[in-house]
Amino acid sequence: MSGISRYERVVLLLTLLFFLATVGILMRQPESDSPYVVTISQQPPAQIPKPPEQQKDDGWPDSLLPGEQISINTADVLDLDRLPGIGPSKAQAIVDYRTQHGPFTSVDELLLVSGIGPATLEEIQYYVTVE
Repeated sequence: MSGISRYERVVLLLTLLFFLATVGILMRQPESDSPYVVTISQQPPAQIPKPPEQQKDDGWPDSLLPGEQISINTADVLDLDRLPGIGPSKAQAIVDYRTQHGPFTSVDELLLVSGIGPATLEEIQYYVTVE
């Protein structure tokens, strides 16, 4: 290497280091055979109880989409008002009860709400959920 300048030596050294680093990266074994594992799980659709055949042709009231259920733990007054037999005052009573006592653990707890009796619960039980 006596016939090359100091600058050429530095360039050759840097080229050699770059080459060795590239080979090292390419030769490195992966940490695992399959670094990415994708798991897909599909839950069966929830069983929606069949409503009584007293509303419209498909059994659901006009104010709800077919198969729609309203969560009594998250719905606001306007959503609860869409339920058959529930007006604005009963909807507000449900929200007030939920605010005072916490979330419902079952649909049957609606009987504890002022203004909702067994007949009203029977009318809306197919259209509400606690989820």
